[in-house]
Amino acid sequence: MSSPAEYYQSLPPITKAYGTACLMVTVACQIGLLHPELIGHAPEVTFWRFQVWRLITNFFFLGKFSINFGIRLLMIARYGVQLETGPFQRRTADFLWMMLFGALSLLVLSAIPFFESAFLGISLVFMLLYIWSREFPNATINLYGLLSLKAFYLPWAMLCLDVIFGSPIVPDLLGIIAGHLYYFLTVLHPLAGGRNILKTPYFIQKIVARWRIGAPVNNAPQADRTSGVAFRGRSYRLNG
Repeated sequence: MSSPAEYYQSLPPITKAYGTACLMVTVACQIGLLHPELIGHAPEVTFWRFQVWRLITNFFFLGKFSINFGIRLLMIARYGVQLETGPFQRRTADFLWMMLFGALSLLVLSAIPFFESAFLGISLVFMLLYIWSREFPNATINLYGLLSLKAFYLPWAMLCLDVIFGSPIVPDLLGIIAGHLYYFLTVLHPLAGGRNILKTPYFIQKIVARWRIGAPVNNAPQADRTSGVAFRGRSYRLNG
């Protein structure tokens, strides 16, 4: 059995960086070193007062210490890691672009009054869960020991449980919408004969290569991401 330090070092780079940032920011808010009001996104403050850092920092706060906070961290550690080491293995730039596109989509959606939210970290984590459920739709999930279900239905089951236990529906719903938008544009639309209009920008590939983030890109031909049946997802062995 590996030690916590060894496990942490084994995590893929983007998931590790995001999870670490979420933990550090949330801890800083919890012990009073940082006030959530200083990092939340509010358009009138972000843009009119030029506090543009809020466009980024709001994604790192997952709420106060609670069971829900622990669950969100575990979701990053499980579903983010399995995505980055499975469908996105040796595709660090693509995974980073997926996260950035999700963040941009959530910022745009949060401008709609019904979806208005100062903190979008939970929504970004839920987006990871949704995309994971589409990539591994036939994986069997035991939900809190209450029931077993296919991973394809997990986001909706989690949304229902959050509502039952009194959590707001908007963050989860935002994550599902952003995740489906990404999956539709990169997988479902090309499957239907369309063009992938969401290819990873070249400058992101250059940044990842320049800073040597993640494993080197494999030059061997990769399987077509849009081949096969959409509901089945792609075949990857799950760890655990």
